[in-house]
Amino acid sequence: MTVVRTDLLDIAFESGGPVDGSPVLLLHGWPDDATAWRGITPALEAAGYRWAAPWLRGFGSTRFLSDGTPRDGSGVALAQDALDLAEALGWSRFAVVGHDWGGRAAYLMAALAPERLTSIASLAIGYAPRGRFAVPSFAQSRLWWYQWFMTTDGGAVAVRNDPIGFARIQWETWSPAGWFDAAVFDTTAESFRNPDWASITLHGYRSRWQTEPLDAQYAPLRDRVDATETLAIPTLMIQGGADACDPANGSEEQQRYFTSGYRRLVLPGVGHFPAREAPIAVAEAVLAHLAATSSW
Repeated sequence: MTVVRTDLLDIAFESGGPVDGSPVLLLHGWPDDATAWRGITPALEAAGYRWAAPWLRGFGSTRFLSDGTPRDGSGVALAQDALDLAEALGWSRFAVVGHDWGGRAAYLMAALAPERLTSIASLAIGYAPRGRFAVPSFAQSRLWWYQWFMTTDGGAVAVRNDPIGFARIQWETWSPAGWFDAAVFDTTAESFRNPDWASITLHGYRSRWQTEPLDAQYAPLRDRVDATETLAIPTLMIQGGADACDPANGSEEQQRYFTSGYRRLVLPGVGHFPAREAPIAVAEAVLAHLAATSSW
């Protein structure tokens, strides 16, 4: 693990591959951490790519430099953190592969800094044009119970009191039974002991559905996202066919939002954590996508 300092954070990350290889930024989801990518990074290295996988703000050993910085868990904050990390690593142009929260950050990076990206790939999360969250159907709302739970005061207290127990419920219910080993979850869950994990988690979800304080420094970024309907970056979307949080039918018919190429791949029997559940299939799809867009 390595740590680099940006204006706001000490960002912890793993990295590997040839130092002169084409760079790929791997952004994990919620509730997960940077170790989610360990099943695909050997394939990236073998193909000659340089990769970095950070712990997002509020996760693992990534830390805020100041107690006074708002614990903003919104997508634009995560996207800016990722751009700041790439800047610190000296990456002028790079590809992004993101899962869940990381996938949303990838879409937002494509809106905010298209000149920096060669391609994006999003796992388990479809595109939300203009970064807007519309109240979903009754069926989807049932699956997103955890988001509504966090908007209540009592729910927020419960998450702060038992963040790991709360996270484990999602692992147990978002994918087919038996997909993970308890020891793997326990190791990953150490990242949820970060003192800001609950604050970032709660803000990230509560701010979608009700008025929450937002870090004012991201206001111009939010305005730019709100003005962006389509993305001009080649995009791969990988969806688990058995995802019980974000079902595959929720990401259908989105190609109209992508003007430089879009491919959607559904993996049968795979739930919400494709990189962990089907690392070989994910690695093959990502490598094909990277190869096809390398000269973009």
